[in-house]
Amino acid sequence: MSDIPVVELHDVTKVYRMPAGDVYALNHVNFSVKKGEFVAIMGPSGSGKSTLMNIIGCLDVPTSGVVKINGVATSDMSDDDLTIHRRDTVGFIFQKFNLISLLTAYENVEYPLLLRYGRKDHSARVKKLLNMVGIPDDRMQHTPFELSGGQQQRVSIARALANDPTFLLCDEPTGNLDSKMSTQIMEILSNLHKEGRTVLMVTHNPETAVYADRTIIIRDGVIADE
Repeated sequence: MSDIPVVELHDVTKVYRMPAGDVYALNHVNFSVKKGEFVAIMGPSGSGKSTLMNIIGCLDVPTSGVVKINGVATSDMSDDDLTIHRRDTVGFIFQKFNLISLLTAYENVEYPLLLRYGRKDHSARVKKLLNMVGIPDDRMQHTPFELSGGQQQRVSIARALANDPTFLLCDEPTGNLDSKMSTQIMEILSNLHKEGRTVLMVTHNPETAVYADRTIIIRDGVIADE
């Protein structure tokens, strides 16, 4: 089982039907990610990076081809299976943080646990995760608007880890941060990788991509180089 890739794409194509003609966001894409890898996906705007991430995260479906997560084809998953997969298998980290504005930092990290178990966290896991990413106790009860961008991204990382996902899916995780905070966030992701986490990251920044084990370049929906 350990030899089964965490993510596999076989001949994956995504076509958007437009009045002016078909647009191929992905065109016969093949690649896989092994457990414990840190993979960066780079490419210019409109190259298909976001579509690729959405398909891997089961937020979108391919027009053709096969996507497998832990050896299971997503096309064989029921709607309930896909919901559980998105909740428990993938830890999403977004450029715009996507925190719930009415909840505190603590409650944002606790929310995935509420969805999974139907009860609040009594194991101190939330506090441990927030401390691990550098959020001190006195900031945990603040809402996102009361936190800096870097602090919000730290909370986002802690939330992504709440359900101990199989892999982290990061979409431009430093895109809204200055260079100093970007380095701090990438150090957190690098340390998680060193601890054995599998990380997939979309980035346009070569300085961010250097943290990865390997980089996949995508242009016009086609993987150009690895």
